Amino acid sequence: MRICHLLLVVLFWPSIDAAAQAKPAPPFQIYSGYSWLSNSFNGVPGSRQGLNGWIAGAAMPQWHHLRFKLDYSMYRGSNIGNPQHAFFIMGGWQYEATFHRERFYAEALVGEGGLNGSWFKLDTADYKNGNSGTIASFAEFLGGGVDTPIGLHTELRVGGGVQHSNFDPITPISQNSVPYHLPGIPTYFGRLSAGIVWLPRLDSPVRPTLTRAAPAPVESELIFENLNSFGHFHIFANSWWSYFYNGGIEYDRHSWGRFIGSRLDYSAEILPVVILRQPTVTNLWGIPIDAGRTSREIVPGIGILPIGIRLIWRDGTRFKPYYVLKGGMTGYTQKAFSQYASYENFALDQSIGIQFRLNGRTDFRAGCGVFHQSNAFIVPSNPGLDEMNWNAGLSYHLNSRQGRKH
Repeated sequence: MRICHLLLVVLFWPSIDAAAQAKPAPPFQIYSGYSWLSNSFNGVPGSRQGLNGWIAGAAMPQWHHLRFKLDYSMYRGSNIGNPQHAFFIMGGWQYEATFHRERFYAEALVGEGGLNGSWFKLDTADYKNGNSGTIASFAEFLGGGVDTPIGLHTELRVGGGVQHSNFDPITPISQNSVPYHLPGIPTYFGRLSAGIVWLPRLDSPVRPTLTRAAPAPVESELIFENLNSFGHFHIFANSWWSYFYNGGIEYDRHSWGRFIGSRLDYSAEILPVVILRQPTVTNLWGIPIDAGRTSREIVPGIGILPIGIRLIWRDGTRFKPYYVLKGGMTGYTQKAFSQYASYENFALDQSIGIQFRLNGRTDFRAGCGVFHQSNAFIVPSNPGLDEMNWNAGLSYHLNSRQGRKH
């Protein structure tokens, strides 16, 4: 009988939710609080110990109960005498529904994690600089929770779920240090959190009109762009001996209202032209090992980054600052960054700049940014690349008030 009742609730959940939402959902959610991870990253059987930390993030305005969100968490502790200093940056989607006063949500996030190199010390004297473990890994989280109101613009959030990452120890083999999977090293973790959600309403109120106006077209544009490398630095990647160039098309569509004074757009990117200039011969970490250490080869590829957001300020004026963040994958005709690595890599592209109006429907865009690529240790060799770049593009407005003014 209880199972029948549960099935009825699931079947009629949309109607229950519609009746419960007497007030509109808050456009933004900004949260922070305590977080707990069920095990240490070197938590082998017999030496398992949880880690304490904190979590913070933000969720964009919802569209059909769906929100894009960014999530940052950090954990500290020690186990078997080894320090455990980890952080995770993830993004993804949150689906929510309201029942009475509570708001229930489910979330699916992907991103990358960083960890100190000495998290798993080898019982040997020949490892270098304490780097006895991989320090970057792809990460995923699947979970949910509930928010309950405690004030006019605040809610108490309790949530949890399962998080996955694949940090591995490193063992020295001849001249190379090779990641390897040790039986018993955890890759799945339980994650619990509790904190406060702030619900700012940043949009100005909409004034009612006496006559019904025709709906305005959704602002959208195509940007024909290129990117050129000018340097490197280490965030999640080990290699800085390769150079990266691309050309492609970015699509932006006004989808989520406004945020901190900016117009909030959905953004996606297709890169039919990707050029990688990398060392001809490398070790597992992408370090050149040929006699001259200067020979390079050209590797073509493509890229697809379908998940992204763009914030653009001073919309409708001649000078418009912007920030854009996109995620996806790149693929090459041969293994990238090292002869031992992979053909495909996860990619994260972010940049800031200014868009200048040229005429009614066209803008010129110029900016600088960081393009990250790595294979998430789907193979033992993962040099990755954090590429500093300058980029430029020509924007054509598909549907816009700007285009109809001229």
